[in-house]
Amino acid sequence: MTIMDGHVYNGMPALLLGEQGWECPWSGPNGGQCVETKQLADGRVALRQSTDPTGPALIYTPQELAAFVAGVKRGLADHLTAG
Repeated sequence: MTIMDGHVYNGMPALLLGEQGWECPWSGPNGGQCVETKQLADGRVALRQSTDPTGPALIYTPQELAAFVAGVKRGLADHLTAG
């Protein structure tokens, strides 16, 4: 099952984006729980949880992802990993 009308939206079931093209660019000692990404035809990027591949997909523009990565590099998300 894939999306037919081209309407991609934030929170849509990842299953509707198809099974092909998902990648796991980040992995580590987390027991196989990863964030998977998929480049969409319009340039946006979908993210899903690897342990729930049919669950919701978060959809981001390249600019949104670049801003997030820049913020992480500046330490703006360090508090999220503090124990």
